[in-house]
Amino acid sequence: MPIGIIVNCLAVVVGGLIGSSASDLLSDTVKVNLNMIFGLASMGMGVSSVVLMQNMPAVILALVIGTLLGLCFHLGEAITKAAAGMQKLFHAEGGSSDQLVTVIVLFCASGTGIYGSIVSGMSGDHSILIAKSILDFFTAMIFACSLKKTVSLIAVPQFIIMMILFVLAGYILPLTTPAMINDFKACGGFIMIASGFRILQLKMFPTADMIPAMILVMPLSFLWVTYILPLLA
Repeated sequence: MPIGIIVNCLAVVVGGLIGSSASDLLSDTVKVNLNMIFGLASMGMGVSSVVLMQNMPAVILALVIGTLLGLCFHLGEAITKAAAGMQKLFHAEGGSSDQLVTVIVLFCASGTGIYGSIVSGMSGDHSILIAKSILDFFTAMIFACSLKKTVSLIAVPQFIIMMILFVLAGYILPLTTPAMINDFKACGGFIMIASGFRILQLKMFPTADMIPAMILVMPLSFLWVTYILPLLA
């Protein structure tokens, strides 16, 4: 039973609905300052994951190649168009497509969410996703103040992605090693730090285009440890 996934998606739906309904009750000062806190939290969670990195060259290579692939295949543009479509679906006038892309990446492509879904499917441990749900609830609530009910709709692709990982977990996790898992978390951590910069509007990293790095990092980590490190030794 994917309890953690259900809780996480419900947190986004409920947080989005509350935020869209209560947006007029919060002052602009409260919204801006809480938004900064969520950016800081995203960066803090990213840093806590990056420090787990065991094979830096493999992680950096995954980020570089993954981002190049994302840029070449215009992944960010595709997600931006999808985000604009989601806004039109709810006739949302506030916020921006860039802001919505940032939220989509935070909810659907964070290392914590992906890893939590795999662990949940493999061992039945839902604690990672439930902890993530707390942050997602308040993040959805604040972003919904400007993006309205569009934020709640993000729970649909989030549920699909997490369920796919949940089902595939039985095949993925046995093929991994602790080093591969830690490098995977570190890669997700870099993307979460980049998302934090976007939330704070300090630097608009191409976070959507960075998503393919999450697919490449574990194979590259394995190749680095198995074949390249022995040559260097």
